Amino acid sequence: MKKILKFLVAAVAAVFVATSLAGCAEPEQVVVEDYAMVIDVRTPDEFNGGHLEGAERIGIADSDFVERIDALDRSADYYIYCRSGNRAGQAIDAMRDLGFTGELVNGGSVGNASAQTGLAVVK
Repeated sequence: MKKILKFLVAAVAAVFVATSLAGCAEPEQVVVEDYAMVIDVRTPDEFNGGHLEGAERIGIADSDFVERIDALDRSADYYIYCRSGNRAGQAIDAMRDLGFTGELVNGGSVGNASAQTGLAVVK
């Protein structure tokens, strides 16, 4: 019985380690020049605390968000990020609802977006 219990504990531990490591994979590199714009959808305070170099802030919570997004080229590709990827996903949904047909990439957090794009985080 002890051997079976040890085996089960070892198997569960191995699965846990493998699953944990899978989430730590290097983010896929993207070429910023492939995108018409890098968009930060966070608040002004978050943006001022550190944002990707060259990013345009179009805050999803801003009253003019739809107006500003609506003015963009709907066929162009955009790279969008926030703090965790949640608001970027919401922005992408809104853009799709407005008829955007280009590639809309959710870069996730500012740190992940920096790793993917190679852009520095600046204040």
